[in-house]
Amino acid sequence: MRSTRRRTLAAATMAVAAVVAAVALPLFQPWRLFTGKVVDEALPGADPISMTTSSTAPPTISGGRRPTPAAPPSQTPAPTRATTTAPTPPTTLATGTFISHEHKTTGTVAILELPNGSRVLRLEALDTSDGPDLEVWLSDAKVREGRPGWHVFDDGAHLSLGQLKGNQGNQNYEIPKDADLTALTSVSIWCNRFNVSFGAAALT
Repeated sequence: MRSTRRRTLAAATMAVAAVVAAVALPLFQPWRLFTGKVVDEALPGADPISMTTSSTAPPTISGGRRPTPAAPPSQTPAPTRATTTAPTPPTTLATGTFISHEHKTTGTVAILELPNGSRVLRLEALDTSDGPDLEVWLSDAKVREGRPGWHVFDDGAHLSLGQLKGNQGNQNYEIPKDADLTALTSVSIWCNRFNVSFGAAALT
């Protein structure tokens, strides 16, 4: 009897463990603590535009016989050298440095205004943990150190700029034209799955 009960209890325990694993693994995705994605995007407008033109010199005649004199050639313009037009650099509107919340997070953030008037949020040297459903948020919440600052970014006004492209590297995120940057004064790497900030930066 005892042996039968033990086998029944073991089978029930295994069944419960299997159900818990089936639910918990897709939810928490613990393997993402050991994975990562590096994204390295150029600074907007940083690449110069090269414009090159040239003209062909008149042909020369070679050989044993002396060439027949010809009328003086008309003047030809000198070859045009390659010119490089440097793009207008973006204007920096605000900057900040990440602090760690639930996961260790480092790097810097800047809001840039491009010559065409559009605005971009740029992350540089970002290094945080990979995780499920991570987004880049602008928020009106004050950035706080430690656990009290983990969950504040969805309490007030906030704006998602989209899914985090990678947990490491340099990245650009377009800011909508109607976003009020006087009110949205912080950035968070926000995990929608668990409503927690991986790391955040105050914009100054």
